[in-house]
Amino acid sequence: MLICSSWLYLIVKQRKLIRLKEKFFQQNGGFILQQQLSRQESSNETAKIFTTEELKKATNNYDDALIIGRGGFGTVYKGILPDNRIVAIKKSKIVDESQIEQFINEVLVLSQINHRNVVKLLGCCLETPVPLLVYEFVPNGTLFEYIHHENKVSIVSWETCLRIATEVAEALSYLHSAASTPIIHRDVKPSNILLDSSYTAKVSDFGASRLVPLDQTELATMVQGTIGYLDPEYLHTSQLTEKSDVYSFGVVLVELLTGRKALSFDKPEVERSLVTYFLLSLKENRLSEVLEKHIANEGNAEQLKEVANLAKKCLRLKGEDRPTMKEVATELEGLRKMEKHSWVNVDPNSEEIEHLLGETSDSSKYDVRNKSTNAYDSVRDHVVLDFDDGR
Repeated sequence: MLICSSWLYLIVKQRKLIRLKEKFFQQNGGFILQQQLSRQESSNETAKIFTTEELKKATNNYDDALIIGRGGFGTVYKGILPDNRIVAIKKSKIVDESQIEQFINEVLVLSQINHRNVVKLLGCCLETPVPLLVYEFVPNGTLFEYIHHENKVSIVSWETCLRIATEVAEALSYLHSAASTPIIHRDVKPSNILLDSSYTAKVSDFGASRLVPLDQTELATMVQGTIGYLDPEYLHTSQLTEKSDVYSFGVVLVELLTGRKALSFDKPEVERSLVTYFLLSLKENRLSEVLEKHIANEGNAEQLKEVANLAKKCLRLKGEDRPTMKEVATELEGLRKMEKHSWVNVDPNSEEIEHLLGETSDSSKYDVRNKSTNAYDSVRDHVVLDFDDGR
């Protein structure tokens, strides 16, 4: 009787678990996603729908020792699939059932993006209360670590930093204008830029991203992102455009130049906001004072000054006055080709340095205009802000 009762209990428990998985699968849009993926069977880029058992096994039942990142939207685990592929598995914190269709669209679009500087989405698991996303594994940590962690700051040269900035700009340009459906990342920051073994940049974490209908240039959404990187215009109007990513990228450029965090509450009031402090330093011709030491020693004066001025353009208050990411990527690629001169060989008191660190001319301004159209985003009308605490 005891054996039979135990066996019956296990059978009932297993059936309940199966029904629960089916409920979550349906609730998370699994059947709709399966139908969409079946139409892409001929494509090698089709995302895979993983089972809970596969991902539990890959992460040793989500062992804390395999956590490789924590952020405002979830926890990321390192996992090993049966074919020995190493992957990153993201468990999100929340799910909005009203956005299931949007989630499905994002999975379909991101799974087909094949850009060397965008982290590849391999698939998802829908048998859990909150869908799990499976990405390619990028082994070398985040750009944030190489800018702000003392033991890693000097590992990456200025030349490599400039290449990383160019690669991120090219990836964002691709998302904005070359992807089948334009994508606004909405949370560009160093902790969402991963580096592989050769320090190639990979833009990651599309948890806050939005797809943009082809006939629209902006979306009306709740304000979402990370304080310190948020576009002031987006924060004020709730109108999300590709220029919001441009502003955030400008903050990343300034972090690369200065080695300072976007927000530093332990510093004097004038230095707490990196953007404010940086723009003030440029205005007062004090760029050399705010540059990170090893960046200043390695870079050449003219190149550093041009990158600083490009960051200034990205940080303009009005989105229409900022360059596009395509223009930013083109300018950065051009700056990488500049002839190298050692910063330390330049007399800091010379007239030449004063000229090089001066304001940009009016001729360097971009004339970029976007038409304004509105699209409704069904997210609740409130603000969600994230303090940068890693991936």
